[in-house]
Amino acid sequence: MFVDKVKIFLKAGDGGNGSSSFLRDKFTMKGGPDGGDGGNGGNIIITCTNKKNTLIDYYYKRKFLAENGENGAKRNMDGKNGANLVLEVPVGTIVRNALTNEILCDLKVDGSSYTILRGGKGGRGNSKFATPTRQSPGFCELGEKCKEYEVILELKIIADVGLIGFPNVGKSTILSIISNAKPKIANYHFTTLSPNLGVCKVYDDSFVVADIPGLIEGASEGAGLGHEFLRHIERTRLLVNVVDASECEGRDVITDIKTINNELASFSPILKKLPQIIALNKCDMATDIDKKVEKIKKDKDVKQKGIFAVSGATKEGVDKLLVAIAKELKELEPINNENFVSNIELDKKDLTSIAITRDSAGTFIVSGGYVENLNRYVVLDDSESFAYFQKRLREDGVIEALKNKGAKDGDEVKILNITFTFVD
Repeated sequence: MFVDKVKIFLKAGDGGNGSSSFLRDKFTMKGGPDGGDGGNGGNIIITCTNKKNTLIDYYYKRKFLAENGENGAKRNMDGKNGANLVLEVPVGTIVRNALTNEILCDLKVDGSSYTILRGGKGGRGNSKFATPTRQSPGFCELGEKCKEYEVILELKIIADVGLIGFPNVGKSTILSIISNAKPKIANYHFTTLSPNLGVCKVYDDSFVVADIPGLIEGASEGAGLGHEFLRHIERTRLLVNVVDASECEGRDVITDIKTINNELASFSPILKKLPQIIALNKCDMATDIDKKVEKIKKDKDVKQKGIFAVSGATKEGVDKLLVAIAKELKELEPINNENFVSNIELDKKDLTSIAITRDSAGTFIVSGGYVENLNRYVVLDDSESFAYFQKRLREDGVIEALKNKGAKDGDEVKILNITFTFVD
């Protein structure tokens, strides 16, 4: 099964908690703090490879969690870091933030990687909080917790040429003739259910051709199959519009060309601008083929880089079409095969923001990223930890911010789960 778009859930590993312990053995009296640090949580890394051509691995399993860091232990033993989670995707995969639809990265180079989420930092053990005046801290730091995020993986095949047209006009047959591809071919609509790729050689030149399922009128709005795969030809440099020249199903070549182009323009302005060669297929069954070619040339609304009468059955005119494609590609800009990585962080850590509000009872509520981070090393039932907490409030400007918001002696202030009386 070909899968080219999935929505998955990702969560980096949580950091391990620091340890709060003291050295105690028969040879040591009143040993000092020896709590080790917690290990860092594992990252989530997305890497692209040419060994895959579908996102089927993420169709049935949608949730991916990196390993958590282990907790620290006594005798200054640090916890083990969590293992990174590596997700392999095909070359040409775009990763989007499902909430905002912003592109986080676009991986086009085989073997390239992108760290989409970083694991939480491990908490420090109580030995890291020892000072000359606080020699026996009884508190440690908790590991950093990570949130779950939803992202969209979207595959866009990278090819030089895209074969487009109505169903059953012979696109797959032409691809099988001009390349090493072996697509399914039959005389009924929608034989092609997923894009096919083939490598073509013309003398010393080679290029990649993509054949997508046939389009019908209304495809850009969801009709038929083609709209699901139009994204795959957005990266191409040249389109080959395959038209049934025999008109055996009651079609008209001019109408077919314009209908396909309207669908392309409706789906994406990128597709509308791509240069196009017209291949009049099934010319062995057609009548007045020269008149049809002239009719297309005279129509000012049909923009084309050449018109070729070909036959997938007899291979007539296929070589001329290939040479014309190769010549046109030489004049066009090469495909941009550079990775794109945005400066948007999916899990941007907020460690400094402070928000002060007041509830209906008049209590000042302090919240924000600073408070959430502070929560990692506050132990309410430890006097030294609470003293450290009060010191941080003064040093980091929280007390001053409360004054600026109108806090006076006797007012109640709530930070985390701690409610205290404000004293200036």
